Amino acid sequence: MKYLLPLLLLFYISNLSAQTREKGIEIGILPTGKYNAITDVAGVKVGHTTIIEADSIRTGATAIIPHNGNIFQDKVPAAIHVSNGFGKLAGSTQVKELGNLETPIVLTNTLNVANAMNALITYTLEQEENLSVRSVNALVGETNDGFLNDIRGRHVKEAHVLEAIKNAKSGEVAEGNVGAGTGTVCFGFKGGIGTSSRKTPESTGGYTVGVLVQTNFGGVLQIDGVPVGVELDQYYLKGKLKDDADGSCMIVVATDAPLDARNLERLAKRAAFGLAKAGGIASNGSGDYVIAFSTAKENRVPYSSETSTTENTLILNDYLSPLFLGAIEATEEAIINSLFAAKTTKGRDGHEIKELPEKEVLELMKKYGKLKDKN
Repeated sequence: MKYLLPLLLLFYISNLSAQTREKGIEIGILPTGKYNAITDVAGVKVGHTTIIEADSIRTGATAIIPHNGNIFQDKVPAAIHVSNGFGKLAGSTQVKELGNLETPIVLTNTLNVANAMNALITYTLEQEENLSVRSVNALVGETNDGFLNDIRGRHVKEAHVLEAIKNAKSGEVAEGNVGAGTGTVCFGFKGGIGTSSRKTPESTGGYTVGVLVQTNFGGVLQIDGVPVGVELDQYYLKGKLKDDADGSCMIVVATDAPLDARNLERLAKRAAFGLAKAGGIASNGSGDYVIAFSTAKENRVPYSSETSTTENTLILNDYLSPLFLGAIEATEEAIINSLFAAKTTKGRDGHEIKELPEKEVLELMKKYGKLKDKN
């Protein structure tokens, strides 16, 4: 399947080596997966389209693909948790009602949700097995990148989203100023895309939980419990330019653990704790959403079936706590990774948002005894 992009100046800015662990910051107690990314959950892929044009366009789209097959024909169990509903998560009501996901997940900016939905519909209808399909529930989330980006121009087109889906891959995930995170702001610093993962002990199933975030919110930044925002004198209510806590955060949680929609919603709720641990406050104007899905093949939901019943393998409630901890830790670290990976950006009307001052932050982490010796 081939898509032609409009003649815009496109930059794909990859940052695959700016994660906190490479700096000596290790959040939590559970080990990460190989890539410390949502793609550590087998089959999950991530793609970005980053759009940077002239002095005012700083935006893009990010696609998360749950598995390698036809997602509409082979749906995955899924759930939604809304910490604060001041935002747009198109398609969420059907996911909540039926407990499954039938398209990739796309993240973009607030005014391009409709174009992203059109792209997901096109992507689904064009698959050969779906030629008779008459209804598609596309799932699209957003944050408002209007401080740095000419958001009213609605520059993310259907072709850009299709390109993000086409480019999605497993393995390392680009973070920071990429895709849907190109123009976002977090804690008054440059935000963006971040990701992390955790593995539960073999004695508890050896499952993987992966998280990807689009950070565009505020509060009082903490890194592994260190009051970085206060120490840097940049935090909500301090009174500095662009220090308000509004914005939004989209959180996507994937796991290979066999969970149904009910327990995926419980897992999603724990991811919100990771947002709080990083210093987010779910302010009035911050739309904070969590999408959680399971890739366990035994619990996939077929589009059509010859039987009226199904048998599922599910983890019992009493064995979920390690997964809960994994979701909390991975969300917190994904948020911090988005900050470390993001770079200073100048955009619309000359607005500039500085990157997190890495040297000062690492000195603070050392001061509080939170920096591991990487030598």
